Amino acid sequence: MGHNLTVGLDIGTTKICCVVGESTPNGVEIVGIGMHPSVGLRKGVVVNIERTVESIKRAVEEAELMAGCEISSVYAGIAGGHIKGFNSHGVIAVKSREVQPQDVERVLEAARAVAIPMDREVIHIIPQEYIVDDQDGIVDPLGMSGVRLEAKVHIVTGAVTSAQNIIRCAHSAGLDVCDIVLESLASAEAVLTPEERDLGVALVDFGGGTTDLAIFSQNSIKHTAVLALGGQNLTNDIAIGLRTPMKDAEEIKKNYGCCLTTMIDKNDTIEIQSVGGRKTRTLSRQVLGEILEPRVEEIFALIHREMVRSGYDNQVASGLVITGGAALLEGVPEVAEQVFDLPVRRGYPLEVGGLTDVVNSPMFATAVGLVLYGVKQEKGQAEKVFRIRQKNIFNRVAARMKKWFKDIV
Repeated sequence: MGHNLTVGLDIGTTKICCVVGESTPNGVEIVGIGMHPSVGLRKGVVVNIERTVESIKRAVEEAELMAGCEISSVYAGIAGGHIKGFNSHGVIAVKSREVQPQDVERVLEAARAVAIPMDREVIHIIPQEYIVDDQDGIVDPLGMSGVRLEAKVHIVTGAVTSAQNIIRCAHSAGLDVCDIVLESLASAEAVLTPEERDLGVALVDFGGGTTDLAIFSQNSIKHTAVLALGGQNLTNDIAIGLRTPMKDAEEIKKNYGCCLTTMIDKNDTIEIQSVGGRKTRTLSRQVLGEILEPRVEEIFALIHREMVRSGYDNQVASGLVITGGAALLEGVPEVAEQVFDLPVRRGYPLEVGGLTDVVNSPMFATAVGLVLYGVKQEKGQAEKVFRIRQKNIFNRVAARMKKWFKDIV
């Protein structure tokens, strides 16, 4: 695998998507992409390892063929209703009156010193801002003079088993996992502009099995949440409401779906396959709208409630960006505008070159974002490979003891 290739693997509920990016002096170019329907997941969580591994292999093979390379390590996305994000903060005394790299490490350690249940694992610790003495809003405190350093961070935790299953699936498909990334953070890398992050924006990743929320303001992440409802619920509602098989319901949703009844022409009709070999029926497209509209409204209402609960609902001046495959449904931005009372746009991957016409869809936001996240990480540090927890606990303890001794000396 080339030293400047980065691979994002979006293990989604409806599709598994593998995107290969190459870092060039002008930015990231997408050189390969592979996609395969996903069958081993429910609501963003792996429920069948074997079938997931099979789908991952297929998607990766396709991407390898297109990029003409061999893929050995990936950045994998994680979602699911078990994800919880919260804010925390740490305070330390600065030893040498000038902030050193080890002070920054220590303050982040202090901020992560919160009681996390045994069955949960920290997936991200994202610094929001640093405060030196009483000066806040500092992005990088290195070299600043002061006696007291504080860090405000956002901590994302997830179920240990869920993270382990993702790693297991990747390992069984012959891949190393460089890092596990929250899917909404990855999507944000791909679809948000710097101005939006600064002014305040809510990113809603409307996927197949989950809908993820990430709120940014003043260039830092303020709140994350995952709702275990998504596009599959819409398909399900159509299948039940129109008494048609799931496969046909999915097609109907993609081809004729519209979740705002006022946008549908009164005379539009659709053909519907019946279950059990009964003959096809013709229905008004209006009926489809009446099935979809309340469900989409409900999902957005729940996200809106989550925003209000977080207390950041008044900090999203630039509005809402909706991405993910389900965002392609006709009428989604309009319904969201009604529910949130904010300007809404669909999020397409920005700032990537190469096969832009192929990835230019909200469906690929997470996978492209994982590549961009990976490129950023690799610039910042040497490669770290995620192994399943138990194995590296000894090394971690040894490394930590070394560090203590270094601190004491």
